[in-house]
Amino acid sequence: MSKFIISKITSLSVSLILIFILNSCGIYKYSDARKNPTNANERVKKNMEEGKGFRLSNLGSKRGGDFQFASANPMWRAALSKLSFAPLNNVDYAGGIIVTDWFSEGDTNDQVKITIRFLTNEIRSDAIDIIIHKKVCKEMNSCKINKIESNLNSQIRLAILKKASQIKTKDDVIAKEKRGPIRLPGKSWK
Repeated sequence: MSKFIISKITSLSVSLILIFILNSCGIYKYSDARKNPTNANERVKKNMEEGKGFRLSNLGSKRGGDFQFASANPMWRAALSKLSFAPLNNVDYAGGIIVTDWFSEGDTNDQVKITIRFLTNEIRSDAIDIIIHKKVCKEMNSCKINKIESNLNSQIRLAILKKASQIKTKDDVIAKEKRGPIRLPGKSWK
């Protein structure tokens, strides 16, 4: 009787451990049915173009997972490109923030500081938050700092989004060239 109970407890514990391990692997990922084609061949083509499939020719290669480093993130690269005119004070990819130092154009006493907060890695209008502060100094120690809500915030956001879109398109073309054509048995897509 005790061997039976021990074997049931062992099999139950092994089953629970496997469930937790497989659940943390990320096997299931949410997918919007409206964005996926209903035809199986079109779905396979779309997945292969996005790099979600696998190729038998890649089985022997030593390739790790896909990691999001600053050099791989189009939004991050676009923001750094668009802010190249200003001195940077704080650039923290892990924290998702870029802060320029105080800078001014010309001989004015007005200085500006731009802060960009990344809310997501996706290229969307609500993916970044632009904060602009203006410092006006009448004398050396008499300065007033105000947060600016103007059209400039939208212009910077739009410029970053356009640049990020261009970078992503260019990266996708390079990745597609590197991957080569997609060939399935009996099918030919271009």
